Amino acid sequence: MRTYGNWIGGRWRTPENGHYPVVNPATEEVVGAAPEATPAEVAAAVTAAQAAQDGWSRTDPRERAAVLDRTAELITEHGAELLALLQAETGATARVTSALQLPPAVDRFRRYARGALEPAAIPLAPHPVQGSPLAPGGLMGAAAVRRPVGVVACITSYNFPVVNLAGKLAPALAMGNAVVAKPAPQDPLGCLHLGPILREAGLPDGVFNIVTGSGPGAGRALVSHPGVDMISFTGSTAVGKQIAEAAGRSMKRTLLELGGKGAAIVLGDAGDTVLTSAIGAVGSVWSFHSGQICTAPTRVLVQRPLYEKVVAGLEHYARALKIGDPVDNSTVVGPLISAAQRDRVEAYIAAARAEGARIVVGGDRPDLKPGFYVAPTLITDVTPESAVAREELFGPVVVALPFEDEEEAVRLANSTAYGLHDYVFSADSARAWALAARLRSGNVGVNTVQRHPETPFGGFKESGIGRDGGSFGLHAYSELQSVVWAS
Repeated sequence: MRTYGNWIGGRWRTPENGHYPVVNPATEEVVGAAPEATPAEVAAAVTAAQAAQDGWSRTDPRERAAVLDRTAELITEHGAELLALLQAETGATARVTSALQLPPAVDRFRRYARGALEPAAIPLAPHPVQGSPLAPGGLMGAAAVRRPVGVVACITSYNFPVVNLAGKLAPALAMGNAVVAKPAPQDPLGCLHLGPILREAGLPDGVFNIVTGSGPGAGRALVSHPGVDMISFTGSTAVGKQIAEAAGRSMKRTLLELGGKGAAIVLGDAGDTVLTSAIGAVGSVWSFHSGQICTAPTRVLVQRPLYEKVVAGLEHYARALKIGDPVDNSTVVGPLISAAQRDRVEAYIAAARAEGARIVVGGDRPDLKPGFYVAPTLITDVTPESAVAREELFGPVVVALPFEDEEEAVRLANSTAYGLHDYVFSADSARAWALAARLRSGNVGVNTVQRHPETPFGGFKESGIGRDGGSFGLHAYSELQSVVWAS
């Protein structure tokens, strides 16, 4: 077990209020001790970022690219140590940890090393302008130029802590911003390791700072600090609304990646191959980090003739999954992040059962101790108005609903407050394309739950504000400045 400090101004700082324990969700043992940052320590991190940002913004983009490339190399060099730590603090299975808890972070640093070299200026065609009392006429030239926002507060989620932070930090640094990060309290230790790694990679002191806390205090202090110019947050819609309200008081820029209640629409024309894909895609709610992912297709909407077949297929899929110790390579379903999250998911299942829902599979706590486990659960015979069918659970629970025609499918899919990621499964790709246009969702997968790394990622409605990913991430962490001159 290691005790960590806050990373401020390029060095560890012992926290005034001591530490709190980070617990392994599978063993319930303490993994390490994270710092309890005070408002004063958060302010010190912001001050360090402010002092360093101007110099970093004027650094040659090739130097910024070199730092990001070197960061990717160092993360790879420290991979074994970081992977073990990430598995211990997140409870992710060996398969998820090795494939998705660290490698995508490396990819994101490499991607934005290239992004630092992308042109920041968009030239505009010369435009003849007549003279006026304002100024003489002439042929006016112009360009729209991306400029750094300034100091960016990055507040991240617990499901993929380092990957989520890398997705914010890398484009923010590529654009010349400074960053103060506040990871989720449940698993911040891997994120804290990025401080010395970035310093070794050549990042100037103060450009990246990281503070942690077991409660909302550190995050609130960061969001409200007048020296913060932008807030990039991934997490629940409820917290996102609080951040938006606080940011609005000082007109801070925001990028909010919030909750989801993804719908997988299975159309009646789906043949066996498409049905197999659909069942595997929906089954990923159980097999991929125990449903702790905002893009998960936690609602499966099936056209009536195929409904029973899909439910039977999902039941078979769920019963075949091994639940247990995430260190065991054969384990598919590991624990949830905490006892509180396990209890929350179980309360939703109990409420659905009390309303008369049918629990096809799962629904009871697995006989596994220690650990915060919830069995893969499939629920039918619920109304679209049921809480389990409308609210984000963030656990291994799927709700199946039948529909008669496309009109009803669209109405059901759009009936929640969320609009992050939906899916359409059909043998007719043109039909799926047309249906996607009617879904109030920032992302739509057609016959797949796979992602494309260059697409803009974000949500409609209460699933968030703004987009990142690919070159869109560079736009997200920059301001547009128009420069005009007389030719």
